[in-house]
Amino acid sequence: MNETPDEAAREVREAFDRLVGDAPRRNIHDLNRLEAHVKERVYSLLVPDRIFEMFSIDRETFANPRGERVVEVRAPEGATFAVIEVRENPDDQDCVFFLELEDTAFFKIDINFLIINDPRSPRFNTDVDTAGRRTKFATVRRNIPEEIKAMEAGLAPGQVRRGLRLFRRFAPLALGFVEAMGQDMVIAEPLAYNNAIIFESYGFNYIRGRRKMEEIHAGFQPGGELYERLDGSTPFRRRGMEKTVRGRAWAIHDGILGEPWRGIEMYRTKNPANVCTFPGWVY
Repeated sequence: MNETPDEAAREVREAFDRLVGDAPRRNIHDLNRLEAHVKERVYSLLVPDRIFEMFSIDRETFANPRGERVVEVRAPEGATFAVIEVRENPDDQDCVFFLELEDTAFFKIDINFLIINDPRSPRFNTDVDTAGRRTKFATVRRNIPEEIKAMEAGLAPGQVRRGLRLFRRFAPLALGFVEAMGQDMVIAEPLAYNNAIIFESYGFNYIRGRRKMEEIHAGFQPGGELYERLDGSTPFRRRGMEKTVRGRAWAIHDGILGEPWRGIEMYRTKNPANVCTFPGWVY
């Protein structure tokens, strides 16, 4: 039976309380002081049950059906970050689930990276250029041929494989987790335009960047500055891309804004916001 988001958050809080007990829990730095086996259990609460079910991973042993450990938690004592990685097989290039959390300077929890891949779907090497060098989400270099293939296959910028569409299951776990730490919100910086729109749909609001998102929407309207730049000069700037979230995201990834994608920071509290900067959007 599927849990409601409130039920999922409550289960995380209860499990967190059982595991942590009276130990300090105000931030990631505190949690990283826990004993290793407890720390692993605590951070694994952020992984949706569906991932364990889909890939037959045991929640107790973190092992796949062949007995190989496929869940790794990197949370060094003294550090203010934690990384949770789940693979189908230990030697797989790509994680099924990858999450990096970090304490902020304002005593909140920031989701630095969240990736949920379908490891059995085709891979597109958008993360490396033709010489095998890392593209770092296209911030230093790009692999245009692979990006075109990924776009035509229905992927969004930054994706190397199709996703599993499990953010709706992850969001309440993150909320329950930070509530168990005595905090009232989780912070996220969307890596691309499409991420920001998805976050909006799950009740996230803006710390900064809402005006920019509204300006982007206005710019993609017929006659707008961004609309006029959809001139077919590259495969990522074809007319019609303004109609979908993914199309806009690829155009922005291609530099249609005239500046890098940055300056967007969002947050989610227990009470969802009602923000939509792309009314009637289609993904």
